[in-house]
Amino acid sequence: MRKIYVVIYLLLFTALAGCKKFEKFQTDPNKPTLASPDLVLTNIEVAAFKEIDIASALASRQMAYTDGVDNSQYYGWQRAGFGDYNNLRQVVQMENEATRVNKPVYMSLGKFFRAFFIMRLTLTFGDVPYSEALKGGSDENFTPAYDKQEDIFLQVLDQLKAANNELDETGASIQGDVIFGGSIKKWKQLINSFSLRVLITLSQKEGNTKLNVKQRFSEILNNPTQYPLFTGNGDNAQLVFYDLQNNRYPYFNNNGLQTAYYMEETFVNMLKGLKDPRLFRMADKAPDHTNQADDDFNAYGGIMGSATINENSTRVAAGEASKIDARYYHDPVNEPSVSMGYAELQFILAEAVVRGWISGSADDFYKKGIQASMEFYKIAPEGITAYLAQPAVQLPKGGELQAIITQKYIGSFLNTGWLSFYEQRRTGFPVFDVSGGGVLNNKQIPKRWMYPENEFDLNRNNVTAAIDRQFPAGDNINGQMWLLIKE
Repeated sequence: MRKIYVVIYLLLFTALAGCKKFEKFQTDPNKPTLASPDLVLTNIEVAAFKEIDIASALASRQMAYTDGVDNSQYYGWQRAGFGDYNNLRQVVQMENEATRVNKPVYMSLGKFFRAFFIMRLTLTFGDVPYSEALKGGSDENFTPAYDKQEDIFLQVLDQLKAANNELDETGASIQGDVIFGGSIKKWKQLINSFSLRVLITLSQKEGNTKLNVKQRFSEILNNPTQYPLFTGNGDNAQLVFYDLQNNRYPYFNNNGLQTAYYMEETFVNMLKGLKDPRLFRMADKAPDHTNQADDDFNAYGGIMGSATINENSTRVAAGEASKIDARYYHDPVNEPSVSMGYAELQFILAEAVVRGWISGSADDFYKKGIQASMEFYKIAPEGITAYLAQPAVQLPKGGELQAIITQKYIGSFLNTGWLSFYEQRRTGFPVFDVSGGGVLNNKQIPKRWMYPENEFDLNRNNVTAAIDRQFPAGDNINGQMWLLIKE
């Protein structure tokens, strides 16, 4: 009998021990559940500021692809993904860790990154989940409602203002910051400069009394002590690359960039027409003009982004098209990825003057923006002076907005994510060519992307409600989101 009890005891002990081991195995030792906020910050910064996107260059008629039908180039896109919600979850984790270790400075940065990532999402789709989408732990909602785009912008502006007001230059330091090296002053400059980007994005909403766009813009600009802004290229929000594994320029050693991508003809002609020396930094000479001088504008050419693959391939074979400059695929460091910079800020201020939002000289802001962009591209001072003196570069009366947006467009080449496309969508400048036989979507430039397919599987009621209130014709790429409707 005693032997039976011993056996039963051993079986129970084994069973209990097995349960304990099973629970222990649920935590992967290689994936810690706790991480200091500075480590999470680094990952968030890389996700946010690596904004070099060849698809945007194709959609924005700056480059063209010849090895197949690229939907970005030919406007045949359909659905995009909700990947930035993964980045937002990282922001929530950083905030949770900041609370755990009592480092509120990371909570303030969290407000900026919440605004940053949700802006990318709403500019892509229109209405998206926000208020109910970022609750962690037991409160996590897997079927969040979609916030109206107007409400998202209101939250973004309030979060950015709060982030600026909370950050104290005499307060706690920031660790893990690969963008500004822990400088709270530079973070405040970014937050306020980015706020002005958000406000100029709302240019169609001047009459919206909830947003008070002009008043918010003036409040920031007229209080430089409370709301500091970028003062030069040294303040740029940019990710610098290094010749180290996983830290190199994204297109370093990219075979496709060397063999299948070419400069787009309307973009090249724009630079040639303005005698813009940035062309020599962006492109290589066309093969049929290699004997000409590097600074001869006639040595550069492109192919039409709207033309068929056969037409473009024929022109490439004839040596008419310039490739992108070799530094983009041969230099592991190349140029930084600028998420937002001083040049863009100056163009925003120039536009605000033209729109009557602020006082000042639109021409001064405009030329400061051009100079900052050219300095980024390492154009010699004498070249900048000569460029700015040209009649074709002067800010024309009645055509100020087109000139400002054109210069912002040139300066965004293979940088700042989808900014150039969104600015064209907002202003109509520059005109993107759709005349060729390769263009899909009935030769229309899309205005948005359709919602991810899995939203209809996992959150059908809410995504359907969002579509019904925004787009009478249903979820389609030509839908006019709230942002683009004038008030």
